[in-house]
Amino acid sequence: MPTPSMEDYIESIYKLIEDKGYARVSDIAEMLAVHPSSVTKMVQKLDTEEYLIYEKYRGLILTAKGKKVGKRLVYRHELLEQLLRMIGVKEENIYGDVEGIEHHLSWDSIDRIGDLIQLFEEDPKIIDDLKEIQNRNEENS
Repeated sequence: MPTPSMEDYIESIYKLIEDKGYARVSDIAEMLAVHPSSVTKMVQKLDTEEYLIYEKYRGLILTAKGKKVGKRLVYRHELLEQLLRMIGVKEENIYGDVEGIEHHLSWDSIDRIGDLIQLFEEDPKIIDDLKEIQNRNEENS
């Protein structure tokens, strides 16, 4: 299993390739707000772990293993964002909250969150009831 730091890189690389068709060291560094030298070190490690293939000055591609992990990591991130949005977390807090919790949840928990979102989508009254409770609590604060 990749470390949380490795996960951040794989997720970013996966997103860049999906969005732009490629991922360069400079793009990854910008996306993660790290130095290019840090990216190069991690990319070399991810190459060793067979998540990607890296050729100096030529770029990188995700392996089948890297694509599978990247897709799952993006799914996890989007699922958590969706849940926080649904339950009324303020938009300015969502990204930071997701970044803070995503590496600390088991895949079992992620799957249960997916089930919960499905329940909310199938019965929107639950969300309406939750918003009513939140409004009452805000009024009483």
